[in-house]
Amino acid sequence: MNDAAQAPTPAPAPRKRARVRAPELIGKGGWLNTGGKELTLADLRGKCVVVDFWTFCCVNCLHVLDELRELEEKHRDTVVIIGVHSPKFVHEAEHQAVVDAVERYEVHHPVLDDPELATWKQYAVRAWPTLVVIDPEGYVVAQHAGEGHAHAIEKLVEELEAEHGAKGTLRRGDGPYVAPEPVATHLRFPGKALLLPDGGFLVSDTTRHRLVELDADGETVRRHFGTGERGLRDGGPEEARFSEPQGLAVLPDGRVAVADTVNHAIRALDLTTGVTSTLAGTGRQWWQGTPTSGPAREVDLSSPWDLAWFGDRLWIAMAGVHQLWTYDPENQSVRAAAGTTNEGLVDGPAAEAWFAQPSGLAVSADGERLWVADSETSALRWVDRDEHVHTAVGTGLFDFGHRDGAAAQALLQHPIGVTALPDGSVAVSDTYNHALRRYDPATDEVTTLATDVREPSDAVLVDGDLVVVESARHRLTRLRLPEEAVRVAEQAHRTQRAATEIAPGTLRLDVVFQAPAGQKLDTRYGPSTRLLVSATPPELLAEGSGAGTDLGRDLVLADGVTEGVLHVSAMAASCDDDPANEYPACHVHQQDWGVPVRVTAEGTPRLPLVLAGMDEKG
Repeated sequence: MNDAAQAPTPAPAPRKRARVRAPELIGKGGWLNTGGKELTLADLRGKCVVVDFWTFCCVNCLHVLDELRELEEKHRDTVVIIGVHSPKFVHEAEHQAVVDAVERYEVHHPVLDDPELATWKQYAVRAWPTLVVIDPEGYVVAQHAGEGHAHAIEKLVEELEAEHGAKGTLRRGDGPYVAPEPVATHLRFPGKALLLPDGGFLVSDTTRHRLVELDADGETVRRHFGTGERGLRDGGPEEARFSEPQGLAVLPDGRVAVADTVNHAIRALDLTTGVTSTLAGTGRQWWQGTPTSGPAREVDLSSPWDLAWFGDRLWIAMAGVHQLWTYDPENQSVRAAAGTTNEGLVDGPAAEAWFAQPSGLAVSADGERLWVADSETSALRWVDRDEHVHTAVGTGLFDFGHRDGAAAQALLQHPIGVTALPDGSVAVSDTYNHALRRYDPATDEVTTLATDVREPSDAVLVDGDLVVVESARHRLTRLRLPEEAVRVAEQAHRTQRAATEIAPGTLRLDVVFQAPAGQKLDTRYGPSTRLLVSATPPELLAEGSGAGTDLGRDLVLADGVTEGVLHVSAMAASCDDDPANEYPACHVHQQDWGVPVRVTAEGTPRLPLVLAGMDEKG
C-alpha cells in the first residue's frame, strides 16, 4: 500500500458563515435560574449558546421550550440555552409573573427578564418565538423564527462542536443553570377544575403533571391520578402519566376527558376505577400538511387546552394551531371544526374564522352557544349551533386592558377561562388582569366581578358562588357573586412592541429561509414553500395580500392608511439531501408574524422576516 493510500482523509472544511458579533444580553428584570449571578456573554465564551426569545403567553414559545429539552440534555456539556423573556402583555412585564412562568413551564436554563425589550431590539427580533445561535467565540451564526427548528439547530451545534473543538475554542463542562428551591403546596399552578357530583373537585395540577381530587372545601386531598412525572402512559392512579394537563369535561358515559396539553392528546379518566386511557392523539404535534380528520388515535393534535361537550360532540380548544376541533365518541374520530390555523380575529362560518390560541370553553345555560376564551386576541368569542363564529368582546391581537362598559369598547387581557352562568351571562377568567369579569348578552355590557385573583385560569359554579382556580396562588378560591359589579379604574393598553416604520408605495417583503446543513427544499411533490399575507385593516394593502408559493413578495401600500398590522404566515419543508435515500427525513419550518407598522417617509422599503438562517441583505 502506498503512502498516499495510508494518509488520513482530511476533515471537511467548515462551512462559511456570516459572522456578526452578538450584542450583550441586558434586561432590567435581571437573571433567573443562575443562583443570583448576573451573566454576560463573556461568561458564556467557549459554549454554543442558543438564545430563546419567548413570552409566556405564547403557545408556540411553549412548544419550542419542549423542542429544546432534548437538545439541552444531549449536549449539556457544550450547549447553554438562555431564555430572554420579552413580554407582549403588560402583565408579562411583571417580574413575579416571569418567575412564576419559569417554574410553571419547568424551564431548566438561565432566563433573562427583559421587560423593556432591550435585548429583543438589539437582536432585531420580530416574532415570538425566535432562536438565535451564538458560536463559542461570541458571533451570531443563525437565527430561526417559529417552531420546528430543533433538528436544524442540533446539526449546527454538531458542526460548531467539531469546528471549535479542533480550534481549541470549545469549553466543555457544566453550564450556569442553578435550580431554584422547590416549594411544598398541594397544587402547583393548577389549570382547570371540574365540579364532581358529590360536591368535590377534580383539578388539573398542571406543573406536577397529574390530576388531584379534592373535597368540597377545595383543599383536602382525596386522591391523585398520575405519578407526577412527565410522560404519556395509560393505567391506574400510580401508573398513568400526563404532561401539563389542562381542560376537563364529563363525557356522556361518565368518564372525564382530559386535555393532556404537552402530550398533544385527549385522555379519559374513569373515576370509579381510577384508570386513565387515551381517546385521541398520537403524542406527536400536528404540523401543516398532516391530516385534520380521521380515527382519533391516528391523527396528531397540537396543545389541546380546554374541553366542552356541545352538540353531541366533545369540542377541543386546540390552542397550538388556533382552531377548535371535535371528538366524536360514536365513531372515535376527530376533525378540525373551526379556524384556518391563521392567528387573528375573524368571524364568520367556522371553516373561515380565525382564532388566536383559544384556551377556555363553556356551553351556555340554554345549550345554544359554545363560549370561547380566545387568549391572544384578549377576546370572548362564541360558536352557534350552525357553526358560525361571533365575537362578543375584543378587537384584535394588539388591543387589551381592563375596561368595563359597552362590549364594543370593553377590554380584557389574555383570558384563559370562561364559565357559563344560569342567567345566560358568562364569567370570564381575565387571567392577566388578575380579575373575574362578566359579560351579559342581554345588555351587551362587561362588568368586573372580582379583582386580586392571581392569574385565574378557570372557575366553576357552586351553589350560586364561583370557585376560581387561582393558578399563580396554587389554590381554589370561593367567591360570592356580588349583587353589583366591582368598579375599577379602566386601563387601556396597547402592545409594548414599537411599530416598524415602512416607506409608502411598494414594500418588499422577504421571508429568509436557508435549509439546514445536509438538507434541501423538498420539491418532490411541487412547491415546498408557502406564504400568506393579509393586513389589519385590510385597506392597508392595495396589492399583495393572499397566498402564494414564493417567499418574497412586493406589497403595495394604499394611500391614506398610515398604520396597521401586517399578518405574514410562512412555511417551508426541507428534506435530507441524499439521492441514495429513498425515504429522506423531512422537517417543516413555519411561523406566523403579526408586525405592527407605521407608514412614514423615512421608513424602510424592505421588510425582512427570518424563518431560518441569516439575512445576508440586512
